[in-house]
Amino acid sequence: MKQKDNIILKTLEELENDYWGESNYTSYLVKTCHRLRKISIQDFTIEDLRIMIGQNIGLDYLIPLAIEKLSDNILSEGDFYEGDLLLNVLKSDCNYWKLNKNRWEVMCRLFDDKKYVLEKSDNIEDIKRDWIIAFSEFKKIY
Repeated sequence: MKQKDNIILKTLEELENDYWGESNYTSYLVKTCHRLRKISIQDFTIEDLRIMIGQNIGLDYLIPLAIEKLSDNILSEGDFYEGDLLLNVLKSDCNYWKLNKNRWEVMCRLFDDKKYVLEKSDNIEDIKRDWIIAFSEFKKIY
């Protein structure tokens, strides 16, 4: 079994050896993040990735999976709009990217290679502008 295959079979709690237990908060977001830490990464949906990456949780394990999904479809969509995963990846913790320059380079190439898809998407102009602004900030990391 390849290392990647072994990783996706585990939960974030197992991979990080950090067990959060049950949430004491009634917030949907907090409860969802606690729940998602307990499921196998292979069972994550696009929405699950969007949520956790948006909260900067488990980036070491989830960003590579998100890059894979975005490589297949730059407009991968959670529950909000086409490309919502992309926006969360681009806006994720810059410290992660500073430690993972190779992945940063992959994201830059991916964005540049798929820019025409983003421009042709049916999303409203505000969303398209958000991608461009986020990517502009993302490129400043290096």
